[in-house]
Amino acid sequence: MIRLFERGAVCVGLDFLAHPFWDKYIEFEERMEGFDRIFTILGRIIHIPMHQYARYFEKYRQMAQSRPLSAIAPPGTLTQLQMDIENEGAGYKAGRSQAEVERDLRARIDNYHLEIFRRTQTETTKRWTYESEIKRPYFHVTDLDEAQVANWRKYLDFEESEGDYTRTQFLYERCLVTCAQHDEFWLRYARWMLAQQGKEEEVRNIYQRASCFYVPIALPTTRLQYAYFEEMSGRVDVAKDIHDAILFQLPGHVETIVSLANINRRHSGLEAAVAVYQSHLESPSVDSAAKAALVAEWAKLLWKVKGSPEEARQVFQKNQHWYLESAAFWTSYLRFEIDQPTSSETEQQHYEQIRRVVEEILSKSVLPEPTVQELITTYMRYLLERGTKDAAKEYMNLDREINGPTSVQKLPKANPEPSKTLGVVNGQQPLPIRYP
Repeated sequence: MIRLFERGAVCVGLDFLAHPFWDKYIEFEERMEGFDRIFTILGRIIHIPMHQYARYFEKYRQMAQSRPLSAIAPPGTLTQLQMDIENEGAGYKAGRSQAEVERDLRARIDNYHLEIFRRTQTETTKRWTYESEIKRPYFHVTDLDEAQVANWRKYLDFEESEGDYTRTQFLYERCLVTCAQHDEFWLRYARWMLAQQGKEEEVRNIYQRASCFYVPIALPTTRLQYAYFEEMSGRVDVAKDIHDAILFQLPGHVETIVSLANINRRHSGLEAAVAVYQSHLESPSVDSAAKAALVAEWAKLLWKVKGSPEEARQVFQKNQHWYLESAAFWTSYLRFEIDQPTSSETEQQHYEQIRRVVEEILSKSVLPEPTVQELITTYMRYLLERGTKDAAKEYMNLDREINGPTSVQKLPKANPEPSKTLGVVNGQQPLPIRYP
């Protein structure tokens, strides 16, 4: 039974509201008439900042009056106090009786205990600011309000600044009872633990608890961090398995696919990364929007890692007909061309490449009007910053089309949401309008 209570002390003993647990522990020892153990337990409690710290201190102080001197102070403290009495000329050498010396020594030990009480009182007061704001110390499926989340952040900031590993770890565990579905706190806990010396297994345990039990699969960031941790630890296959587990539930999650491709690139080379993109582009479980983003990532890989902008351009050109409605695809394509390095000798060729993309946006894409306007505005900035001598004329024409009144615009307007139907007309669904 004592072992069970000691396990409980490890789990909840430092909780600000742990007094019901400590009361039960003391009550058990009273039934067993374990008064020495009761005094030892109270000696632990009086150092803990908690709601009812004063009550336990008073009981400890009362019991100390009838305990032997060796039991009420650490040996080093007891020896120092005895030396102080002798040095002050108030000890046995001064002709005082044993009872008088002991009375003086107990008074000094009591002052030592009062100093412990004052420190605990101070620590309790510092934590009361945060404890008083905790309205829900238990887990519930409903979300915490932002004020509660902010309070936990500040409380953790405070405890970390105090520098006590045990108390900080305990507060993280308390926080995660309430905030179990908030990946923010799991990630923070793992990062804090990783900063501690020799705590790799503890970090792994944190990530496993978050990934396997608490954080919803719809929030895969924690699992991705877990994968990076395992990769750092040399367990690359485990890191890949974590990615596969995410994609089993979220087959079109772009961030995870990109992350998996990069792990393969880091450990198996560029072709392995390309194979990841190709396999997911061929997968029927990945939707069109995700595939558009993956094409852009594939092209970026060829451009920035392989150093082959021409191969990247071919990826965009060969795949554009599949993603005419994808803002992500066309934005990436345009940015790719604009970001290519150039010189005075190649600027004209560079301009023609960019203009071709703009013409394809206007003639082929099926994008919402605001998206087209945004892309054309990006091109207009390019014209002013890097355009040739005729750039101003082209800029003014585009400015008229994008920002001018309807009466002076020559390009016919598309639907604001061309991918959405406007309703059934004579039993027919209207086709989306493309920019000419």
